[in-house]
Amino acid sequence: MSSLRLLADVHISPLTVVALRSQGYDIVRTTDLLPATASDAEILELARVDGKVVLTQDLDFSMLVALSNYGLPSLITLRLSSAKPDMVAQRLLDILPTVETELTEGAAITISDDSVRVRKLPIR
Repeated sequence: MSSLRLLADVHISPLTVVALRSQGYDIVRTTDLLPATASDAEILELARVDGKVVLTQDLDFSMLVALSNYGLPSLITLRLSSAKPDMVAQRLLDILPTVETELTEGAAITISDDSVRVRKLPIR
C-alpha cells in the first residue's frame, strides 16, 4: 500500500485514476477539488498544502516548480507515446513503487516510454 497521495490534472484520464485507485493509490483529479478553470499555480498550491504529488502531462508545471524554489509539491510529468489510459496506468504502476522515496522527499520526475528522470527539489 502506497503512502503517496496523488493529484491528477485534467489531462490524466479518469480511467487512469480509477485504475490506480483500484491498486490502492490515494488519487483524486484536480476537478474533484478545484474548478476546471483553476490555474496551474492554484493546482500546485493545493498539492503543496495537502501534501499531494501532482501527476500531469503538461510541461508548464515543470517550469512553475523550478521557478517556485519550493521543495514540494513533487511532480510527475508523463511523456508517453501512448495516452491510452490502461497503458498510462500500467507504466505508473511499474514506476511509482521505485520512486516513492524521492517523491516523498520532493522531486520532479519525468516518465517516458523507456526512461525515468528524477530531479531533486528545489531545482537549482
